[in-house]
Amino acid sequence: MGDYMIFKYSNTNKRYHTLDYYYKNIFKTKIIKISLNANFSCPHLKSGGCIYCNSLGSGEYAGNVNDDLITQFNKVKKLMHKKWPNGKYIGYFQARTNTYAPISILKEKYETILKLENVVGLSIATRPDCISDDCLEYLSELNNKTFLTIELGLQTIHQKTAELINRGHNLACFVETVNKLRARNINVVVHIINGLPYETEKMMLETVKFLNKLDIQGIKFHMLCILKNTKLEQIYIEKPFKILTEKEYIDIVCKQLEYLRPEIVIHRIFSGPKLDELIEPKWLNKRFTLFNELDNYMKEKNITQSDKLYNFKN
Repeated sequence: MGDYMIFKYSNTNKRYHTLDYYYKNIFKTKIIKISLNANFSCPHLKSGGCIYCNSLGSGEYAGNVNDDLITQFNKVKKLMHKKWPNGKYIGYFQARTNTYAPISILKEKYETILKLENVVGLSIATRPDCISDDCLEYLSELNNKTFLTIELGLQTIHQKTAELINRGHNLACFVETVNKLRARNINVVVHIINGLPYETEKMMLETVKFLNKLDIQGIKFHMLCILKNTKLEQIYIEKPFKILTEKEYIDIVCKQLEYLRPEIVIHRIFSGPKLDELIEPKWLNKRFTLFNELDNYMKEKNITQSDKLYNFKN
């Protein structure tokens, strides 16, 4: 019957549950996520931060912190509206740890965006060790009035790797936070990194198999990026470790997809670092062709999401 019917959660030739399909199924229109920098900090910076982050922490490529949130939002919206005049928007609080502030500050930041025209939800990136009980209650209130998603950084389930990258929390903390969020019916998206130093393909698959057993709604895959002015750069210079090739990364992601329930939404497959700060892997500089290569690989190997769990092929 052709590519369009291969995977039940797709209306295109994709063989995995795309974010665009997910949003259109809920909102019946195009949804645009607008990345924002609310000038939050990260508590982990006090202990050196994760080794792959620079001094600014994660998400420094969100909006311009010198602009207020409404200005950041409207700059992107103006461009997106030309392409999708009937689209609606989700404010994505991306930069650093977006629950690391008093509740009064969180309310002011979040609700500034929620008041804007055609904003239908929020996506909030944070750490599993930075959601207090008071914050949980506020997030529960938000969830009752808008489409809310909490994005949690995990990166790996393996404690040895977590210590190496100076992650700053353990797996038990992550699982506890997921359970608390889901007890309040809040959607959870998890970030993981493939290609972390000394991790094997087996270890990367184990991370996904573990997540598949949790009540999560989405996942973001990242390829480890070695950026300038990071601790990871110094480690790599002093003792180079293996960097996944493009082919190896695509092969591993495809295998990971096979172990994910079909309803888990794939929010990201390739990282998008600033190229002038990227040291390795160089192949990420052709990010926009990587999707075609992944699609072709999945078609060639006849792979779809959840293959190892269910079979939705015709």
